[in-house]
Amino acid sequence: MQIPVVRNILEANARIAADLKTFFADKGILVLNLMSSPGAGKTTLLERTLTDLAPELKMAVVEGDLQTDNDARRVAATGAQAVQINTEGGCHLTSSQVQEAVKSLALDGLDILFIENVGNLVCPAEFDVGEDLKIALLSVAEGDDKPEKYPLLFHISAALVLNKVDLLPYVDFDLDRASRHARVLNECISIFPVSARTREGLDDWYDWLRTRVREKKTRQA
Repeated sequence: MQIPVVRNILEANARIAADLKTFFADKGILVLNLMSSPGAGKTTLLERTLTDLAPELKMAVVEGDLQTDNDARRVAATGAQAVQINTEGGCHLTSSQVQEAVKSLALDGLDILFIENVGNLVCPAEFDVGEDLKIALLSVAEGDDKPEKYPLLFHISAALVLNKVDLLPYVDFDLDRASRHARVLNECISIFPVSARTREGLDDWYDWLRTRVREKKTRQA
C-alpha cells in the first residue's frame, strides 16, 4: 500500500522566498523582516525611521496583522508606501503573501522594504519571506530573559533593537543581561538600545540601516 507524503510547507515557502530574493536583488532593494511580540513598538519604530530618513532613502512597508489596517494607516501617514496583509488568525507572514502584496507597491528606485511581521516571537522566525536580514525587536517591558526563552529568533537575526529604554527606571530589565544572552546565541548580532518614543539611540540604528543599503547597492553593481 502506498502512503502519500505531504511535503513540509516550509519547502514551498522557501521556493517562493528564493524567487523573491532574486527579484529584490535585481532591483537593489534591501528587505528587512521586523519581528517582535505584540506591542513591543515595531510600528512606532517604523514611523520614526520612515519620517527621519525620508529625505535620503525611499522606503516602503508590508504590514502583517491578524485584523485591521491600523498599522498600515499609521505608516502611510508618514508618506511612505504601505500595503496591509491580514492573516485572519495566521500567526506569521508567508513568502506567498509577501509576493502578492508587493504587486501593490511601486518598487523602482526603492531603497528599503520593511516587512512588519505578525506579533509573535516563534512562528515568524521559522518562515523566510524573501528578506535579506531578520530584525528582532524586544521592549524592556517584556523581560530580559526573552533571548533565552525564544532562542531561534535571536540566533537568526542580524540585529536586535531593544526598545522603550525610556522605561528602564520603571521596569525590571537588565540591558547587559539581555545583550549577553543574545550574543551567546549569535555573536555577530548588532544591538541597538533605543526609545522610538523619545528618539534616544535612533542615530545608531539609522547608521546601521544606511550601511546595509550601501552594501546592497554595492552587491547589485
